[in-house]
Amino acid sequence: MIDRLFIRWTFVLIALYSAGASGHGWPDFNQLITESSPAVVRIDTYSGQLPMDVAPPSATYQDFFEHGPNGSGNVPGTGSGFLISADGFVLTNQHVVQDVSYITVKLIDHRVYEAKVVGVDIRSDLALLKIDAKNLPTLEFADPKTIKVGQWVVAIGAPFGLDYTASAGIISAIGRSIPTAGGDSYVPFIQSDVAINPGSSGGPLLNLEGRVVGINSQIFSRPGGGSIGLSFAIPSKLATSVIYQLQTTGHVARGWLGVYVQSVDASLMKSTGRNQNLGAFIAQVQPGSPAEDAGIVAGDIILELNGEAILQPGDLPQVTGMLSPGDSVVMELLRDGEPISLTVVIGVLPESIPLKEVE
Repeated sequence: MIDRLFIRWTFVLIALYSAGASGHGWPDFNQLITESSPAVVRIDTYSGQLPMDVAPPSATYQDFFEHGPNGSGNVPGTGSGFLISADGFVLTNQHVVQDVSYITVKLIDHRVYEAKVVGVDIRSDLALLKIDAKNLPTLEFADPKTIKVGQWVVAIGAPFGLDYTASAGIISAIGRSIPTAGGDSYVPFIQSDVAINPGSSGGPLLNLEGRVVGINSQIFSRPGGGSIGLSFAIPSKLATSVIYQLQTTGHVARGWLGVYVQSVDASLMKSTGRNQNLGAFIAQVQPGSPAEDAGIVAGDIILELNGEAILQPGDLPQVTGMLSPGDSVVMELLRDGEPISLTVVIGVLPESIPLKEVE
């Protein structure tokens, strides 16, 4: 009797779950992937001199498994990217094309083009390439304001050289502060549980409308590699700013304050009479910096910059970096426990400053 009742209730629960899932309209990604894939490209990179009369080899999954890390073959580097203009501009990661001598871009119809580097930005890990082609399919960027935690997203790329591999998941968090390949934290990463692997770098992270919410860049993995559901993408808002500067000037000019910051720990909370550890504590102000000119001093706690909340030290370089040099913005901070406002004229981040000292 108990067994029959258990089976009956199990059947009812399964039926209810199925009905609920159907009622919620779980997405069918087929159309999205079919329509978006033509604008996604595979990027192969080569080091050293290639004979002028020899086309670069095409690295397939057979190349990887037969001649990869345990073999004797020389496999070119592989990454992903996507077309952002019909006349051949391609966006990818900077680390995909770093220290290489030859780059090819392969389209979905198997056409292969040599690519030239228009510009790179190591601090955001973005690179803009150009191929000599026209009337190409493109992807558009999503409105940054529409990007929310819990939204479905799809990644398309070439992990391990497996062209046009698609994987899906949800946005797990936004505004993550983790070091880029350059060693700093200028990027407010989008975290997702989409499966990303080597070769996926530079490919698009798409919403259900087929618009780019981010550029796949990093994964967190255990020793031995592989995706464990912690993937990070460069957000569209930052990407569009970098693209514009690379197209117009070939380099990226970033906003700069000139401060060294640390977390607001328990001792600082006690000394300021606060019960929250929010903000960025100013440990040091660089001489001659915009921060010094504005009157910021060591011991201040920055709470807001240009209307953007600074909840932790990692937020400050992200917000500052999105500002243009010369912008005059208001900063809200605490000094000796009292709130004050200062106006700061944002400077240009000097190239000579070490990557980890960018606030």
